[in-house]
Amino acid sequence: MHVEYQEVVELARRTAETLYRGEAVPHRSCGVAVAETFGLNPVPYMILRRGGLTGESECGAVRAGEMALCELLADGQYVGALPPALAAAMDEYRRLFRERLSLGACVICNFLTTPQGDFAGQPRKDFCTSLASGVAALVAELALKHGASVQVRPADLG
Repeated sequence: MHVEYQEVVELARRTAETLYRGEAVPHRSCGVAVAETFGLNPVPYMILRRGGLTGESECGAVRAGEMALCELLADGQYVGALPPALAAAMDEYRRLFRERLSLGACVICNFLTTPQGDFAGQPRKDFCTSLASGVAALVAELALKHGASVQVRPADLG
């Protein structure tokens, strides 16, 4: 990975962490944090909060990564065949998020968060912060690798 790529990837990680942690700025949900990291409209990502609001769906950060890759790599094309760059990036994404974020076969929100204790507790918050920031970094990496122009918000959102 080139130095410029590494800088963008690290900025994406820091930005998503800042947005999700909610200490320097108001807290964003995992999906919204990923969307805002890349300057994407956060509204469609709101449903991803806590695994579809109930915890019974896939991790919102994981789904947000898929959605962000679609927005960054589809190049406005939503009719016809899937753009090859998007298909390739999505294949890599589904494999790499499990490896890099140490996730097993099941990525249902409640399955991932229940072992962390109380949903409002610090261990769960730290766990989900790590997921959201790791997903943002992976999205930046794959989008760049597959030819997207990636703009990342600065981590010091002020």
